[in-house]
Amino acid sequence: MPIEPPAPCYPYVALDVPPGEAERAADRLFELGAQGLEERDATTLVRAATDRITLVASFETDEQARAAVAELSPDWSARLEEVVGDAWRDAWKEHFSPFALTPRITVVPPWAARPEVAEGTMLLELEPGRAFGTGLHATTALVVGILDARSAALAGREVLDVGTGSGILALAALLLGASRALAVDTDDDVIEVVRENAARNGLADRLEARVGGAEGVSSAFPWVLANIEARVLGPLAPELARVLAPGGTLVLSGVLEGEHDELARVYTSLPRGLVHEEAQRRGEAAGDAWTALVFTAPPA
Repeated sequence: MPIEPPAPCYPYVALDVPPGEAERAADRLFELGAQGLEERDATTLVRAATDRITLVASFETDEQARAAVAELSPDWSARLEEVVGDAWRDAWKEHFSPFALTPRITVVPPWAARPEVAEGTMLLELEPGRAFGTGLHATTALVVGILDARSAALAGREVLDVGTGSGILALAALLLGASRALAVDTDDDVIEVVRENAARNGLADRLEARVGGAEGVSSAFPWVLANIEARVLGPLAPELARVLAPGGTLVLSGVLEGEHDELARVYTSLPRGLVHEEAQRRGEAAGDAWTALVFTAPPA
């Protein structure tokens, strides 16, 4: 009787970080060679064991995973673990099934059956790939909720999505009536993901995706979206204000409630004279809830 070869083992690195450090930790994991990343917290379908966010990053080899653990901040309690067999590669997909992002937009992963939805509900087929942005995280849902609530003002306008990730914000804006969208991200690995998502939703002719940040954008847009994090959004304030058209609307997310006041001060103190119109909040813990901020530019 032939002897079956042992099942392959795949290494991964797990770490627990405060909510405000999740994106920095995710960026660092990809810099260290992570092939994929899963984020678990109280706003996702996979529940974290603590009030921190748990990041689970897969690596190609055990050596790469061990090297990553050695390089990561000790404050994040990084640990090396492994799973046996191939099924784990797609296991995360079990936790990403169709869900209502807003009352009018339902997100559907490509591997799931298209659900029956109420009349007037739009389906957004989304494959996140290596990019951030399934729509499950509160920071994304907050922005799309704001776009939905302001869809009358969004209709027929152009949108700039800075730090686009999977492209979910730009795509949702197009579904809600925006005329065109420019999606930019400094991670060139995600740009093809954005283009594929646009194509699978029939939106490729209305969305341009390219590598870069706000500093590489020369024109101004009536809508600017940036779901990044407060430590990045603060220094980006002059550039985001520059690419916002007179009378335009700027929506920021990735901001913890405890970071709201300082970020609002930074943006309203700009020479441009932005007005802080609104803040939306999602989450339970005081100080650790996520917020999205809405600013408007003065008319010309």
